[in-house]
Amino acid sequence: MKFKYCLALAAVVFGAGCGKEERAEAVRLSKALTQKQPDFASANAAEKDLVDNARVFCGAITANGAGRGQELAQNASVVTQLANSAVEISGHLSQVRQAVYDLSLKQEYPQSIRATLITEFTKRQRFLQDVRSMLEQSSTDFLAYQKLRDFKGDTFPDGIGKLNAVLESYKPPADAVGTALTALKTKYNLTGAE
Repeated sequence: MKFKYCLALAAVVFGAGCGKEERAEAVRLSKALTQKQPDFASANAAEKDLVDNARVFCGAITANGAGRGQELAQNASVVTQLANSAVEISGHLSQVRQAVYDLSLKQEYPQSIRATLITEFTKRQRFLQDVRSMLEQSSTDFLAYQKLRDFKGDTFPDGIGKLNAVLESYKPPADAVGTALTALKTKYNLTGAE
C-alpha cells in the first residue's frame, strides 16, 4: 500500500514539475516576443508601405510603359530603392525570427507557438525575396532599354508585370506576434509583470 501511495505522490510531483517548466518556457517566449513586438510592428508597417509604393509604381509602368531616356534611369533607380527596402524589411523579420529561434524550448505548446511563428516569418521573407528579385531584374532591364536606340518606351520589363500580378493578390501580414502572445497569455494566465 505504501508503495502505491509513494508512486502516486511521485507522479503528482513529477507532473507539477513538468507544468512548471512548461510555464517557465512560455514566460521566456512571451518576454522575447514582447521585446521584439515593436520591431515586428515596424516591419509590418514598412512592408505595407513597400507594397503600396510598389503597386503605384508598377501600375503606372504597366499602364504607360517604361518610358524613354532619363525616365528609364529614374525607373531603374526607383526599383533599386524598392528592392533595398525589401531587403531591409526582411532583415528586421530575421532578427525577430532569430530571437524566437534561439530560445531553448522543450515543451510541446511553446514549441508549437515558435514553429508557427518561424513558418510565418519564413513565408514573409520568401515573399520579400521574390519581390526583391523581380525588382532587381527590372532595374537591369530598364538600364538595358536605355541602350536601345529604337526603344519606344511603350513596353516594360517582364518583372514589373509579374510583380504587379503578385501585388494585386497581396494580403497584409497578420499580427503573428500579437496572436502568439495572446495564446500564451490565455493558456498560462500570464500577466504583464511576468
